[in-house]
Amino acid sequence: MTLAKAGDTVKVHYTGTLDDGTIFDSSEEREPLEFQLGGGQVIPGFEDAVVGMNVGDIKTTRISSEEAYGLHDEDMVLTVPREQFPPDIEPELDQQLQLRQPDGSSFVVTIIDITEDNVTLDGNHPLAGEALTFTIQLVEIS
Repeated sequence: MTLAKAGDTVKVHYTGTLDDGTIFDSSEEREPLEFQLGGGQVIPGFEDAVVGMNVGDIKTTRISSEEAYGLHDEDMVLTVPREQFPPDIEPELDQQLQLRQPDGSSFVVTIIDITEDNVTLDGNHPLAGEALTFTIQLVEIS
C-alpha cells in the first residue's frame, strides 16, 4: 500500500469539530478537499495527520490551537469610532469586512462589539485559540 507523503496530492473527506462537539466545517456534502502535502495549503496539524495514511484510512485527530489557526492575539483586536465607518456600511455583529492597509495588502476582520460610539474589530481568524478535532478519510493519493 502507498502511504501519503510530502509532495503527494491527496483528496480527503473531513469533519471538523470544536471541543464542545460543534461542527464548524465538513466536506461530506461536497467534493473531497484536494491539496498537496507539504504545500502549506492547509493548517499544519491537518497536513501532519494525513501524512502516513493509506487510501481508505479514517483517522480522528485533535489539533492544538498552535498547530491550527494560532492563539488568539489581543493585539489584533481594535476599537474604532463609528464615524470612521463609510456611511454605506451599517455595522452588524459577526459581520466580516475586508480592510486595506497602507501598503496595499488587505485582511479580514470580524465585528465583535458595537456601541453607540465605537465598533470593535477582531483581525484574528474566527477559530484562533481553538483546539480542533478532525475526522479525516483519505480518498485518493496522486
